[in-house]
Amino acid sequence: MSSSQIVQNSGPFRVGDRVQLTGPKGRMNTITLQAGLTFHTHRGILAHDDIIGQPDGSVVTNNVGVEHLALRPLLVDFVMSMPRGAAIIYPKDAAQILAQADIFPGATVVEAGVGSGALSLWLLRAIGPAGRLASFERREEFADVARDNIATFLGDDPSNWTITLGDLADTLPETMPAGSVDRVVLDMLAPWECLGAVSDALKPGGVLLCYVATVTQLSRVAEAIRGTGFYTNPDSNETMIRGWHVEGLAVRPDHRMIGHTGFLITARRLAPDTILPELKRRPSKTDFSDADVEAWTPGALGERNVSAKVMRKRVRIAGTSAQLSKARDLDAG
Repeated sequence: MSSSQIVQNSGPFRVGDRVQLTGPKGRMNTITLQAGLTFHTHRGILAHDDIIGQPDGSVVTNNVGVEHLALRPLLVDFVMSMPRGAAIIYPKDAAQILAQADIFPGATVVEAGVGSGALSLWLLRAIGPAGRLASFERREEFADVARDNIATFLGDDPSNWTITLGDLADTLPETMPAGSVDRVVLDMLAPWECLGAVSDALKPGGVLLCYVATVTQLSRVAEAIRGTGFYTNPDSNETMIRGWHVEGLAVRPDHRMIGHTGFLITARRLAPDTILPELKRRPSKTDFSDADVEAWTPGALGERNVSAKVMRKRVRIAGTSAQLSKARDLDAG
C-alpha cells in the first residue's frame, strides 16, 4: 500500500480533507475543504478558511452566528452518503461479512461484484497493506463509480486492489492461480453459477461467503454449495439492528429499525479428495428432492397448481368470511 493510502484521520483540518458538518437541527452536510471557498445554507455562509486549521470535533460559527459541529466522516458515514452505481451493502452487513468470512490482515480476498465500492472499502481496511483484494464486476459503469469512491475516501488508487471486468466464472481462473485465495465474497444474483471457478481458486480451509437478498437465492445457493461436495455444510443468517432512545430515565426502543437487507451464507473449502461425513439426523418431513430445489429457483417460480379439494376448501372459507362480514354490517344498521 502506498503512503498516500494511509489516511490522516486525526489532527487539525487541512485543505483537501472531507468534513462532515452537523447543523443545529441535526442536518448533515459533507464538504471537501478548499482555501477561499464558502459553504452556503439558507441560514448563512461558512468559510472553509474558518474550518482549516481547527481540531477535529470543533464547533465553527457561520456569518450569522449559526453553529456547526465539524468532524471527519467515519467510513460508515462515507459509504452511506457516497455516489452509488448499484445498491450498497449496508454497514451492518459489512461488519458481519468481515467477521463471518474472517477477513484478516494480509489475506488474499476475491470480491464479486464490486457494486459502488462500499464493501471494497471495508475489505481493504481489514486486509491492510500486506493483503490483496481482487474485485470483479460485469458492468463498467459500476466499476468506474467504485474506483472513484475508493479514491475519494483513501486519497489515491490502492496499489493492492484490482478490478477485473467480466463474468467471475470466466475471468477468475485467468486472474488468480488455483489454491491461491484465502476468502471469497460473492454479492451477485446467481452465485451458484461461479462455484466451479471459486472452488478451484480457494485454498483448503478458505471461506466462501455469499450475500443474497431473497429466500429463493438463499435456497438455491445453499443446495448448490452442498452439491459440489467441496465445502462444509453452509451456515445462513441475517442481521437486524434496532436503535434505542436513551435520555435520562426515558429509555425505549426506537420506532424504526434496520430490518432485512440480505442473507449471509458461509461455508469452508475442504481439502482435495475429502468427503464430508454425513450429518446424523432423524428423518424429517421437510426433506427435499432435486425437484423441490429446482422449484425454488427464480426461473421456475410461477403459477402453482392447486388441487380441486384444496380449492373447494378455500372457496368455503372465503364464502363464510364474506357472509360474516355482511352480517356484521347488517347488525350495525
